[in-house]
Amino acid sequence: MQTPHHNLTPDSAPIGRKSNDVLARIYSLLGEHGIVPNEVQQQMLASHVKAMVWRSHSGEPLPEVDLSLFEEISPLSLRLAEQVVAWLDHLAYEEAHLLSVHFEVAKENELSSVKGEH
Repeated sequence: MQTPHHNLTPDSAPIGRKSNDVLARIYSLLGEHGIVPNEVQQQMLASHVKAMVWRSHSGEPLPEVDLSLFEEISPLSLRLAEQVVAWLDHLAYEEAHLLSVHFEVAKENELSSVKGEH
């Protein structure tokens, strides 16, 4: 039995499928820039993407976001996050800033592995 789209919940199969599709595109996009999230980062990113897909569908707003907290995010991470946010409808501009944190942290993996840190 198909669930009508107006009865979707954050855990509905269509939301999960859309989230998985977006995640696959994100991993491809990040891979083009040599950014590879580790297992924990992948879990956190998946959770955020699922919430983003849900907000895109439900229109649920983000809580207030202080953009000054994101001044340390690299232009690359923010640009990639803006691209991803553009794939979904009805998301706030601040969503890209929140998503960029995931990319920035994963970007640091490469730097720390190059330096021999763990």
